[in-house]
This record gives sequence, C-alpha cells and structure tokens, in this order.
Amino acid sequence: MTGKTPLVVILGPTAVGKTAYAIAVAQALNGEIVSADSRQIYRHMDIGTAKPTAEQQALVPHHLIDVVEPDETLSAAEFQRLAYRAIDGIWQRGRLPLLVGGTGQYISAVVEGWTIPEVPPNPALRAELEQLAAREGLGAVVERLQALDPTALENIDQRNPRRVIRAIEIVAATGQPLAGQRHKQPPPYDILQLGLTMNRERLYARADRRLEDMMRAGFLEEVSALLAAGYDPHLPSMSGLGYRQLAAHLRGECSLEAALAATKRANRDFIRRQYTWFRGHDDGIHWFDVEETPAETLVEMIRDWLEHREG
Repeated sequence: MTGKTPLVVILGPTAVGKTAYAIAVAQALNGEIVSADSRQIYRHMDIGTAKPTAEQQALVPHHLIDVVEPDETLSAAEFQRLAYRAIDGIWQRGRLPLLVGGTGQYISAVVEGWTIPEVPPNPALRAELEQLAAREGLGAVVERLQALDPTALENIDQRNPRRVIRAIEIVAATGQPLAGQRHKQPPPYDILQLGLTMNRERLYARADRRLEDMMRAGFLEEVSALLAAGYDPHLPSMSGLGYRQLAAHLRGECSLEAALAATKRANRDFIRRQYTWFRGHDDGIHWFDVEETPAETLVEMIRDWLEHREG
C-alpha cells in the first residue's frame, strides 16, 4: 500500500449519466461524492444544473453542492481547497472519496494539483469587460487579454467569457503572465480516473431529451423565480446552459421555442468543449461507453485497484 489517500474520479460530458453511476459506485464501495460541477455549487439552481435530487443525495453523502448564492463566486482556487478538505475528511471517516463531474478545470485543479493565484474578483474591471463584450463582442475582450498576456490564450478557453475575464483580472492584479502563476504539485492521493462516454450523436439526443425533462420538471419556473428574486441574468451563475436563454425568453426577447433551440445548440457546443478539455488532460483516464458498460464493471475495477495499489 502506498499510504496515500485513494481518490476515484468519475468524469465525462454533460448528460452522459455520471450521477447514476457515481451513486451506484458509492453505495457498493462505502463512498461519498465530491461534486466537480461549476453549476451545482449554486443554491436555488437545481433543475437546470441537473443537481442530484434530494432523494439521490439521501442515498449517498454529497459535498460541494449548494455552496454559494447565485450572485456569489467560487474561484478554482477556492474550489480546490474545499475539495481537498472534503476528500481528506471522507477518507478519515473510513469511506472512499469519489470526485464526480464534468467541469474540467475543477477536476484538473484537484487531480493535477494546480497552484492557483488567490486573486479576489475585481467588480469594477469585471463590469467594464462585460460591457465591452456586450458592445463589441467577446473578441474585443480576448484582444485585451492578448495585449496584457500574449500567451494566456494557450491556457484557457477563449470562447468562454468568464474564463477570459477572470484571466484579465488575475494578470491585471499580479502584473505577471498567467502561465507563470500556475504550477502543478500533485496532491498526496492515489488517483484512478474513470471516464464515461457514448456515441456523440446519441449523446446530443440524450441532452435534448434531458432538457425536455427539465422543462416538464419546472425549469422555466426556476429561472422565473431567480429573476423575481433579483438575480441579474448576466451573472456568471446565470450563464449556465439554459438559464440565460430562458431568461431572455422571460424578458420578452425571444420565443420559448427559440430559447430552447438556442439551449440545445449551447449544449452541443459545451459537450464538444468538454471533450476537448478531457483530451488535453487525458493522463491515464480509463474510458467506458455507458451503452455497453454497467456500473458493476466500474465497481469491480475500483475494487481490484483498491486491493492491488502498489507500495
């Protein structure tokens, strides 16, 4: 035995079925789940984030769900710190920690041990950049980042406004290139990474069906309640798949049909970006097609790994 804490990672694109697999694994192996989902951290945002239901959370302890309000933020550094604390606590209780989700940056921050600068948000700069993006498009914000740090775009998704703006905040606050501030110091864990996947077209169709299920479950009403509570539709939390589109419909900017069509397109684009991230960080991920692999297969693989970890 290595003496290190074992950590099982279950990752994959949105709508592939991670929650059901993770719960089955946790129940079979006395585990607890640490969510690695940048949307499920928000309170009051349950349906559209595909948050595990109260019944599912009652089956297995879950961590890092409902951490902040929709108008608050949680940086990757803060997530990493909370995740380490949760993982260590789970193991100290004699249970198996499972890191589960599809947010590549969160997963990589934990698994690769990123050293992330602790730079607080700059509301004034953030508002300025958001206005620039609204007025001239995201390309203008990307150009601002390139002017500050020509190599920054090699390390972030330049199609993600939140990531671009956050990069500008960090570079502006520290005066140093982004790449020079991010180092890796692998955490003291034995890590087994399991990836869930399926045929891309069928995954797209599955995501479409899930959106339809969300609508029947009250997704539109959830967005309406958030707006009624005073949450600005331009908050980072409201950029989640479906939230901004449905908010636009509720404000009379588009039909419900157009909002749903835009959400389905956004789902597809998000899935493509998730796969791109996983390919770039695929250091020993064992991939399983969910249409061919029952949860029991993952359970047996994990059980064997736990029994044969080498010292």
